[in-house]
Order: sequence, then structure tokens, then C-alpha cells
Amino acid sequence: MSIKVSVVEDNESIRRGLVAILESDADFRVRDACATGEEALRRLPNNPPDVVLMDINLPKMSGIQCVRELKRCLPQAQFVMVTVEDESESVFEALKAGATGYLVKNVPGEEILASIREVHRGGSPMSSPIARMLVRAFHTAGAEPKEAGLTPREREILQLLTRGYRSKEVADELGIGVQTVHTHLRNIYEKLHVRSRAEAVARYLGKV
Repeated sequence: MSIKVSVVEDNESIRRGLVAILESDADFRVRDACATGEEALRRLPNNPPDVVLMDINLPKMSGIQCVRELKRCLPQAQFVMVTVEDESESVFEALKAGATGYLVKNVPGEEILASIREVHRGGSPMSSPIARMLVRAFHTAGAEPKEAGLTPREREILQLLTRGYRSKEVADELGIGVQTVHTHLRNIYEKLHVRSRAEAVARYLGKV
């Protein structure tokens, strides 16, 4: 079954590029392509997507506010922020609004498609620059990670996630199976009282 995706991006060239990437793969179906948050609020609830690619810097209503509003009427939808920002507070605010993944705009099309598949499976993709930014913010703040009774293995996994590792890369690094990684992630979510990988990283780094 195709993954239904909507794009919210004010830059017409980037918006068309994202649509073209999605339409190049039979696994995806474009539901909507909106230029503003206001347009997305009018259209997306009537044609619900599985995943939304959301520009973080939209005119008037921001992408963060748009996610917050859409989450109320589309609670099952997953939101991936597409951003050029290196400002950590914007990422953390988007996370608190309900975003489940982050990408920078210059990543290859293959990574965009892989990230949508990952978030649709329940993961929370983060581009390496975004993950590094989270780590920098953590070190700048000088806070200790919130461990919440995590086991040594769970802490290892979280530390790899803060470096932008995907589940397969975590499994390869630690010499364990991908399903074992997913089991650890479920335990981590429960202990940290979160619902996604990105939220787990932010909670671990003391940001939410």
C-alpha cells in the first residue's frame, strides 16, 4: 500500500522538487502540496496523509504552529520538519508541537524517501546535521542526560541516536539484530514517557 504524503513548503521550486521525488517512487502517493500553513489547515484534514513534510519557516503561520494545529485534527499523521535552520530552539519547539523527524533541505532524494518510510514504520529520522546540533545544544547547556532507569545498553543506543544513527546502523555498531534495537527503543520510550525517537533524544538531553 502506498504511503500518502503531503508537502507544505512556501518555496515553489523546493515544493515541486519534493513532489517530483515522491512521484518518482511507486511506494508514495502525493496527497497535497501546499504553499502556506493556512492552506494546509484548510486542505489536509479533508484529505488526510500518513506523513507530512513540513517547512519549518513558513510565511505568517510558522511550520511549528501549523504542526501544532494539524495534530489536533490529524492525530495519526506523522510530521517531518524540512529545514535549513541550525537554531536548536526551533527544532525543540517543533518536537514539542508534535514533529517526529527532521531533515535538512539539501539531503539527497533517496534519504528523503528513506526517512518517510522510517517515520511511517514508527521511527523518527534525523539528518546528521540535526543530530549534531542536538548534541551541541546539550553540551552548551551543560546538563546531564536524564537516564530514568535506563540500562547500559539503552544508554548506548540513545547515545548513537544523538549522533544520527538509524536502527540498522545502531544494530551494526553494537552487533545486535535490528529487531533487538526496536525492542530496546520501545523500552526506552516507555521509561522516558515519549512516543518517538526524536522526542527520546530531546528528553535524554534534558530539553523537554
